[in-house]
Amino acid sequence: MRSKPNSKTLSNRWLDVDEVRLIADLRIMHAKVEELSQVVNALKRHHHEDDIYHYADQPVLTEDIQRVDEIYGWFVTLKELQRGRRA
Repeated sequence: MRSKPNSKTLSNRWLDVDEVRLIADLRIMHAKVEELSQVVNALKRHHHEDDIYHYADQPVLTEDIQRVDEIYGWFVTLKELQRGRRA
């Protein structure tokens, strides 16, 4: 994807279709991260970890953990990029 236009450039033009799609996708991602956080917090509040592990479908739990690890790695990459641009 191309580099981010500076804010002065953005204030003087309309967003193109790809930028609108990216912003929409980011809004969906933010909502889904919030939703996942709420579900996990509810599980943690209401159930003991041993019970969650005992009753979980183990292959599905393993896949969920792997997916979250991959997502976490991607967020760490974004965080490092963010830090690099601030410096």
